[in-house]
Amino acid sequence: MKPIVKRRLAGLGLAVMAAAAATGASFGQGVVRAEYGDWQMSCDTPPGASFEQCAIIQNVMAEDQPNVGLSVIVLRTADREARLLRVLAPLGVLLPNGLGLNVDGEDMGRVAFVRCLPNGCVAEVVLDDSLIETLSKGESAIFVVFKTPEEGIGIPVSLKGFEEGFAQLP
Repeated sequence: MKPIVKRRLAGLGLAVMAAAAATGASFGQGVVRAEYGDWQMSCDTPPGASFEQCAIIQNVMAEDQPNVGLSVIVLRTADREARLLRVLAPLGVLLPNGLGLNVDGEDMGRVAFVRCLPNGCVAEVVLDDSLIETLSKGESAIFVVFKTPEEGIGIPVSLKGFEEGFAQLP
């Protein structure tokens, strides 16, 4: 598979918020500000930051394996230089196979996991204009995590409201 896009590490602040979102805990001290289709915008001021940071988030479960879920987070970095797609997958996924993405039947490739937190493992990519357009115009995405090298679990993510929610990110 081809790589989705080059990945870049960014601050841990929203990864921690993602971990909280994945477990159903509150978004740090953040609040849900708005809903855009199947996406929620949540905002928080990370420790040490001088301003609030927002992300659009969707928490989803595999249809056939209710113990396998993902938190999909889209945000602009604190320096406003990059736009990230960050996914928190459950512990126990096979790390070397990475995270796969399929949008409306088109294979977008795989990206590596960058770190594991107590609540799960994080994969992230810098969103380029092409991928933003694909997600904005798409209807559904399937993120794929692997239990074994041969066994992928496809987890559907609705793209309804993605374009509007992304446009509203500060």
